[in-house]
Amino acid sequence: MGRLFWKFFLSILLAQLAATVGIGGAIWLKNRNQLNGAQVSLDTSPPAEMAINAAASTLEFGGVKALQRMLESMERHRVYAVDDQGHELLGRVVNPRILQESRVRVKETGRRRAVRQVTADDGKHYLLFLPSGEHQRGLEGDGRPLLSGLGGGAQMAMKAASVLQSATDDRRGGPNPGQGEPPPAGMQPAQGMQAPPPGMDGERRDMGDRPWGPRFQPLGPWVPIAAATLASLLFAVLLAWYFSRPIRALRQAFDAAANGDLSPRFASDSGKAGNELNDLGRDFDRMSARLRSLIDGQTRLLHDVSHELRSPLARLQAAIGLAHQQPEKWSASMERIERESVRMDKLVGELLTLARLEAGAIKASQEEISMADLLDQIADDARYEATSQNRTVMQEGDADVQVIGQSDLLGRAIENVVRNAIKHSPEGGEVQLQARALPDASQLVIRVLDRGPGVAPADLDTIFQPFFRSSSASAEGHGLGLAIARHVIEAHGGSIRASNRAGGGLCVEMTLPVKR
Repeated sequence: MGRLFWKFFLSILLAQLAATVGIGGAIWLKNRNQLNGAQVSLDTSPPAEMAINAAASTLEFGGVKALQRMLESMERHRVYAVDDQGHELLGRVVNPRILQESRVRVKETGRRRAVRQVTADDGKHYLLFLPSGEHQRGLEGDGRPLLSGLGGGAQMAMKAASVLQSATDDRRGGPNPGQGEPPPAGMQPAQGMQAPPPGMDGERRDMGDRPWGPRFQPLGPWVPIAAATLASLLFAVLLAWYFSRPIRALRQAFDAAANGDLSPRFASDSGKAGNELNDLGRDFDRMSARLRSLIDGQTRLLHDVSHELRSPLARLQAAIGLAHQQPEKWSASMERIERESVRMDKLVGELLTLARLEAGAIKASQEEISMADLLDQIADDARYEATSQNRTVMQEGDADVQVIGQSDLLGRAIENVVRNAIKHSPEGGEVQLQARALPDASQLVIRVLDRGPGVAPADLDTIFQPFFRSSSASAEGHGLGLAIARHVIEAHGGSIRASNRAGGGLCVEMTLPVKR
């Protein structure tokens, strides 16, 4: 794992931990405020008073053990019995607010029936009360049936009497009619009541002094914190790996490119769901493909330049050798040398222009060009050259528009296309120079048509590459004129394309944006 992975990992982990602590703290504060603001009061209903009175009677006449057994056997209206030290008889947790309210109520004369304070046989004072909502306890218990035919107060009274009788029998040493003996004649359970299972009463007796408390303790605060930390750790690892893996792949691709390997490396990710990292990999592949194309183009250009320069240099050497061997032909050799020098100078000039255009060194200036004047001048020069070759140039259309650009470069580009058409036209042929503005007056279309041999359909896009020569071409040239024309037209925001004419010949169409 690199350093980037650990930076991602730690950043994501800290962010998740901070979010967990923030959310957990907000929930904890909200719960604490709800607990502090909860209004908990005492139950002062008649069934609650009956249950408290029954518990008080049991404590006075049966003692603490009898009260404990009574409270353990109660399913509803389970009264709280708290001594002076604040300990509840069954070990239950008492809300401090309820306890404080009970101590205040027991001192008030008119409200004493809701709270009772009784002195037990051991001399301790017990505060008896019933919190509101406590009467619902037992409805969600183990599902044992309640006394369906009696009210809650009657049930509490019967249970209190049963506990008192049990305590009296224990003191006298006599049998308990509830254990092992049938009930007296005429005493049948009330409708809806069921006899307790065997041993149930003994089970409750055996609980004795065992404190009554919740069966399940709530989870401590560290358990959810530990779970959140582990989850954050897992997600941080996954996210850090997800983000760092494509970046490592990009680094390896850059290292390979620095060593000269420009092969595509992210082509397998083209079918995956698009995201910024995959798009970055595909952009790198496009960049490397463009670099390969440029390098291959430069290599091919160097090869073509070497080939083009070799022929005139060879002719120069031959002319110089002939001049030394045959001094009488000195004048003809000098003419040959001059002609080849002019050809080499033209080639070098075109190469420099093409190199500057490809490098973007020549920018179209903000000059307004009158296309009508420019095309008239190009047509006049082309007619003069075509006449010497027994060819004609016809100008058609109206180009009364203006183009923003550089007049000498744009004129040279159009002239290259026209001269190329003249060279490839048959003897006595006609070259047409057409110009027309589109109806919306946003573009100017210039077409140069000839009746030459045309170009193979597969080479219609290739003829604008440097040093391209069609297999059917017979005229002299270096194959740079159309390449220069393409760069100039595109630098002015236009486009150029070629197509074969019906009946033979080539049509080169140039489109330029005009000034409105």
